[in-house]
Amino acid sequence: MFFGMPFLISLLPGIIVLFLTWWLRKKNVSLFIKLVPCLLTVISSLVIFYVSLEFIRGFEGAAYGILAFFLLCYGVAAYFLATKKFNVISNTNKG
Repeated sequence: MFFGMPFLISLLPGIIVLFLTWWLRKKNVSLFIKLVPCLLTVISSLVIFYVSLEFIRGFEGAAYGILAFFLLCYGVAAYFLATKKFNVISNTNKG
């Protein structure tokens, strides 16, 4: 439960961030616009981690720190989704 609940709590915003980044990438907008969801996620995870260390402390603070870690993982995944260029090369032989 100690790792499960922060993971489950971070699952919904993480999926929203990944979906929003994928949708913006599909729309062919500028790179800065594609990076906004992942940057906001990373900033919010750093703020949550700081608050967990400085103000909450204890076991509840550790749970908030784990939540911040999972949000940071989703932010990094969204960053790679926004910046990576996928090329599909067909291997069909004609003739």
